[in-house]
Amino acid sequence: MANDEMKQFWKVPEPTLRRLPWYLAFLKLMKGRGETFVSSTQIAKEINVDSSQVAKDLSFVNVTGKTRVGYEICTLVDVLENFLGFTSQHKAFLFGVGSLGAALLHDSGLNQYGLEIVAGFDVKEELAGKLINGIPVYKMDDFPAKQKEYGATIGIITVPVESAQEVTEYIISGGIQALWNFTPFRIRVPKHIVVQNTSMYAHLAVMFNRLNSINH
Repeated sequence: MANDEMKQFWKVPEPTLRRLPWYLAFLKLMKGRGETFVSSTQIAKEINVDSSQVAKDLSFVNVTGKTRVGYEICTLVDVLENFLGFTSQHKAFLFGVGSLGAALLHDSGLNQYGLEIVAGFDVKEELAGKLINGIPVYKMDDFPAKQKEYGATIGIITVPVESAQEVTEYIISGGIQALWNFTPFRIRVPKHIVVQNTSMYAHLAVMFNRLNSINH
């Protein structure tokens, strides 16, 4: 990504960044059906947001629609994939090969969005040397050597909550630049490290709370 594109990317509000992949998924469906153009109104109806919001979101990626025709789908798909970083492969290590970690190793779809998990690490000796979906699993102690070999930039954390901070510090010291944290623990990192927290438990709490309000 060029410097100008990078500056533009950092100006994009996080809610917009969260919506753009939704737009992309819908556009790919339309492309698969043989459609060639789409309006912001069509996207808005599918994603359940205002059409003005769609137009505003897409303005961040420097793409404009044609009057009375809309956006060219193939062009918009390419622009969004490139802007979101899905066209480049980012090497990742996964730390904690339990049930969730193993499930992510089995998720081949991540490759389609630019995330290539090249190795897993775990403290359990019996997991070392195993292949999960073709991905090798190593002992946690092997991380520094494997980092020199693979040069991963992303660490996926699926360790038990009590180990989250310790593992975070360990892998940052080894050169990992971004962390995808699946634990409910809010890890502490230096300012230059990128963190994305994805807590299923937090989403469950929101869902249960809303379900509760409907039933009372």
